[in-house]
Amino acid sequence: MPRTGRPTPPLVLSDEERATLVRWSRRAKSAQVLAMRAKIILACAEGTSNTDVATALGVHLSTVGKWRRRFLAERLDGLIDEQRPGRPPSISLDRVEEVVVATLEQTPRNATHWSRTSMAQRSGLSKSTIGRIWRDFGLKPHRADTFKLSTDPLFIEKVVDVVGLYHNPPERAVVLCVDEKSQIQALDRSQPVLPMMPGMPERRTHDYARNGITSLFAAFNVADGTVISQLHRQHRAAEFQKFLVAIDKTVPAELDVHLICDNYGTHKTPAIRAWLARHPRFHMHFTPTGSSWINQVERWFGFLSEQKIRRGVHKSVQALEADIRAWIADWNSNPRPFIWTKTAEEIVKPRV
Repeated sequence: MPRTGRPTPPLVLSDEERATLVRWSRRAKSAQVLAMRAKIILACAEGTSNTDVATALGVHLSTVGKWRRRFLAERLDGLIDEQRPGRPPSISLDRVEEVVVATLEQTPRNATHWSRTSMAQRSGLSKSTIGRIWRDFGLKPHRADTFKLSTDPLFIEKVVDVVGLYHNPPERAVVLCVDEKSQIQALDRSQPVLPMMPGMPERRTHDYARNGITSLFAAFNVADGTVISQLHRQHRAAEFQKFLVAIDKTVPAELDVHLICDNYGTHKTPAIRAWLARHPRFHMHFTPTGSSWINQVERWFGFLSEQKIRRGVHKSVQALEADIRAWIADWNSNPRPFIWTKTAEEIVKPRV
């Protein structure tokens, strides 16, 4: 005879409770933690089993059981935070919701975002209470991240093309990620840098003297990590063509050359197109607009900036260029290719 286990207690909602739960679950900017708990209870109230609720909402079975029990024991108050030993909560659920909603959907009159002080003044609660509410709901008004969505109509095709070169490079060919790190400044601090000492970091003045700029043209070999490079004082199609000539001389003549580039204008001028037509072993592959992250040379530029340029002190462009050349020579003595793991399908798949 099959084992049935303990029967699940029925969950019945009052009209007021249902209205509140629906409001929490549908609020577009509501804290997602509370919204998910409300959806769990609404689904359970329909007589759905815990297993089916967990499957439908994509949560663990134990999560459904936990919030069903909490709601049966404490009703709406049970969906907020775990009860802790000590003094019972001094603010109501409605006031907590008011703070959360105001944080997500409103801005203060004379600022772009809330601080604990401004929210405390608005709500009449203490700054420490505001801090606890924000921590409980994962709210950080002082922080902001950046993003950019590509508007390239050929985004998918270009991603498939470039990522295909990373995962399945053509035979008898080299794949080079090409770009320019333009206007690298030779900066000299107004006073000598004070070296690091025990208990004290390296210190430098906030002001500096600009001693000129240079531009680095680089081609990162995705197979072995080696880099072909040139430095130029200007950043035009003429310099890019000179760099193509350098690549042509460096790569063995029997190999095709696949270049992954961005959509910068100097890569597409009539002179560049004419040069490419005269060198049919060169094949251009363009990254989607606004998607420089897909070009591996950008990560290599990041290493260069972190290890040599950002904290460097250079009294002339010549000194800056000498440091860059020395760093690249050291890199090429022990090159490290990057391992590309994402497939094109994973990149273009919409997130839900």
